[in-house]
Amino acid sequence: MLQRPLESAQYAAGAYVQLLRQHQMLPSMSRPANPYDNASCESFMKTLKREEIYANAYRDLEHIHRNMAAFIDQYYNRIRLHSALGYRQPEEFEHAMASRHVPRAAGGLRGGA
Repeated sequence: MLQRPLESAQYAAGAYVQLLRQHQMLPSMSRPANPYDNASCESFMKTLKREEIYANAYRDLEHIHRNMAAFIDQYYNRIRLHSALGYRQPEEFEHAMASRHVPRAAGGLRGGA
């Protein structure tokens, strides 16, 4: 689990980092002057809120947990088109990348024909 504080100064506090570790959480923060480190995570959170959380009414925490898991596993990772992947589904993109991988022959390309 990732935890994002409201103020980046909180990361400098050793007690805060220790508390995160006790709960098996990792701090998530951009490097100084680099706002793009967390861009994909921020984009995912925006999508999750807009397309799942705000679009539904939940009975209880178990209901939201089930819906969020289904949204991520069955829709976001398998069906939804992602602009960062050239408007392809993640599974389609991974398959395309795997099929492009051609293992090198034993001995490599050294030594001529």
